[in-house]
Amino acid sequence: MTPLTAQLELKGERVTAAAEDAPEVSVVMPCLNEADTLEVCIRKALAAFGSAGILGEVIVADNGSSDGSQEIAARAGARVVPVSFRGYGNALMGGIAAARGRFVIMGDADDSYDFGEVPAIVAKLREGYSLVQGCRLESGGGTVMPGAMPFLHRWLGNPMFSRLARWWFRAPIHDIYCGLRGFTRELYDRLDQRCTGMEFATEMIIKASLHGEKIAEVPITLHPDGRKAHKPHLKTFRDGWRTLRFFLLYSPRWLFLMPGLLMILVGLMGYAVAMPGVRIHGLLFDAHTLLFASVAILCGYQSVVFAIFTKMFAIMEGLVPQTARMDRLFKVFTLERGLLAGFVMLVSGLGLLGFAVWMWWDRKFGNLDYAKTMRVVVPGSTLTAIGFQTILSSFFMSVLGLRRR
Repeated sequence: MTPLTAQLELKGERVTAAAEDAPEVSVVMPCLNEADTLEVCIRKALAAFGSAGILGEVIVADNGSSDGSQEIAARAGARVVPVSFRGYGNALMGGIAAARGRFVIMGDADDSYDFGEVPAIVAKLREGYSLVQGCRLESGGGTVMPGAMPFLHRWLGNPMFSRLARWWFRAPIHDIYCGLRGFTRELYDRLDQRCTGMEFATEMIIKASLHGEKIAEVPITLHPDGRKAHKPHLKTFRDGWRTLRFFLLYSPRWLFLMPGLLMILVGLMGYAVAMPGVRIHGLLFDAHTLLFASVAILCGYQSVVFAIFTKMFAIMEGLVPQTARMDRLFKVFTLERGLLAGFVMLVSGLGLLGFAVWMWWDRKFGNLDYAKTMRVVVPGSTLTAIGFQTILSSFFMSVLGLRRR
């Protein structure tokens, strides 16, 4: 078949380019046994190209279909790319790697997305946005047709996780789970996606937001799943937990830092009432309160240190971008200052413990007034442990901070 040609006007010169050689847009559809709906999705995408004058291609990233999806795709005019490694993310990675367009549109092949809406996404990409997310929910102007989305997904899971994405990662989206989206090939190459499963789509939004990319949202319509041979691949509670887990792993602030600071605050409040033995409404806060408060402080301190470790590792591995806050932290917190702070706390703690031993010696190693001595032993033990942790953590943070060549 003779390739279609397009006449392009560039600086007064007319340039002829073959559409098959240089498509502007590549639509990538992950496929695993989608014989029921694959052909109609491909035809809608091709029709959208024709009506909008877009030079494009359709790629079906086949993940091992056994229902003849490969033949259906080829017959409908798509290019089939076999992807041997299973998983939603793996399929998309294989399809995007084979894509030749400057813009990539990804969308499921179950006929729940109308690929006739591709031109609206392409228009936003041409305006300069690097990621254009479809939005099916009413909060972002989208439309969900009757029976197209389960009740829990529509009114609880999706809005909740979308709100978390806006809060934690400043992602300007209202539909975190929408699988119809467009992005530039340049952005995709820079993001260096790692997730091979369903988290692939969420990872893209989070990374793009953290990198400060220009993101737009386009309202779309969600239609009922057109498949009859098998049920949808999604599982409500399993996929919800996987999303929450992924959010937490990408946000050490909420996984480690905030809980740690809260525990430290509770512990300090415990010390404030237990050291002087305050009685509030008949409740006496005594030596046992100190023990609980020390546990809270130790756990909280360890959690804060883990937040720093996790953030450093993510930056060093390229999972998240470097931040000004981390730059400021390491200008203030050097190995030498960390060792000095740890040494001071360690010596102070050992001093208090030594004083407790002296108190015991003064009593001829006999019985002690525990309400009194515990006010020395517990803070001493806590300072000793935190000081030792600070010294070790300072060395470990310095190891993580070494630039790899």
